[in-house]
Amino acid sequence: MTRSRRADFPLLAANPGLHYLDSAATSQKPRVVLDAMRDYYETDNANPHRGAYDLSARATERYHGARARIARFLGVADADCLIFTRGTTEALNLVATAWGGANVGAGDEIVVTALEHHANFVPWQQLALARGARFLVCPLTDDQRVDLDALRAMMGPRTKVVAFNHVSNAVGTVNDVAAIAGIARSVGALVVCDGAQAAPHLCVGFDELDVDFYAFSGHKMCGPMGIGGLIGRRSILESMSPYQFGGDMIEFVRDDTSTWNVLPHKFEAGTPNVADAVGLAAACEYLDGIGMDEVLSHERSLVLLATERLDQIDGLRTYGPPPIHRSGVVSFTLRDIHPHDLATVLDQGGVCIRAGHHCAQPLMRRLGVSATARASFYVYSDESDVEALAQGLERAMRLFGAESVAG
Repeated sequence: MTRSRRADFPLLAANPGLHYLDSAATSQKPRVVLDAMRDYYETDNANPHRGAYDLSARATERYHGARARIARFLGVADADCLIFTRGTTEALNLVATAWGGANVGAGDEIVVTALEHHANFVPWQQLALARGARFLVCPLTDDQRVDLDALRAMMGPRTKVVAFNHVSNAVGTVNDVAAIAGIARSVGALVVCDGAQAAPHLCVGFDELDVDFYAFSGHKMCGPMGIGGLIGRRSILESMSPYQFGGDMIEFVRDDTSTWNVLPHKFEAGTPNVADAVGLAAACEYLDGIGMDEVLSHERSLVLLATERLDQIDGLRTYGPPPIHRSGVVSFTLRDIHPHDLATVLDQGGVCIRAGHHCAQPLMRRLGVSATARASFYVYSDESDVEALAQGLERAMRLFGAESVAG
């Protein structure tokens, strides 16, 4: 990075001894995001769309302006094809329910990969169970990448959905979206991509991606919790029935039937989450100010440094492909020390990591472990975070009576 970004984030600036390495779970929020949300509440707060007065009109303008800004960040020319949801989980459930319930039947096949977060695994699993469809899990290569040859072999005339993540939350694998989408397209399957871990770190460019749906979460990309979105192809979105009913998704309500509003409102029942949309738009502005290529380059330099440093620790095993094929994630185990114990020891030194199955139990089974420790880097991370992590792990080795570190 051209300069340290830590001062942009009030929580980190106020805690100089804190080494926050859990950004894959949620990112810290820059001051510009907090200021944008407070400004909305202090100057333009009203219920949008419904009020015939100036304040409501300003709230409506802020809401639609936020959608347009976020769409531009994600490479969506048609902003009305960006549906606001509470986050990736709701977005993926929307597709599985509204599209899947109408289009998947007995004997059809739904394909996911063994890399998936539960949010892109369980909705499809449950849809298959409810509809009598076959649920298939694509295997991985030895370095935790999607086995494209195996995926090709799984395709058939009954394949209805191929769902996969752009980036793995558990091991950081950056998947080849074009290759996977091409395989799915060869049999006419719906292509669904979980972008929760990609939107914060990569140039997404939805209009250039050959996918039908793309889901993301705001809180992982410097935005607030409680907002994210689903990007979909207009033709498919317009063919789908609503996911929820009431409020702004209505066009006309008669005693015996109702009709639905146009996109994006058809899928946004209830009072809009305007302040969080404004905050997320500010986050997009902040990240664009850095440049997404620079974000990824910075993270990968830290992942490479961390991998080299952790490789010096005897008995430590990392998971996932080489750093050049990963986002800012280092997932590891250390001898027989449970990852939860590692996290506790690290926390005593001000180092925050994630420990557990990372909502990816099918992947953990394939790795032959119950859990891993995961350090995840972002724009505010630096070399001192890497060194604090390594020193904390060395301290854990001594505390648990393991052998001394190599070298």
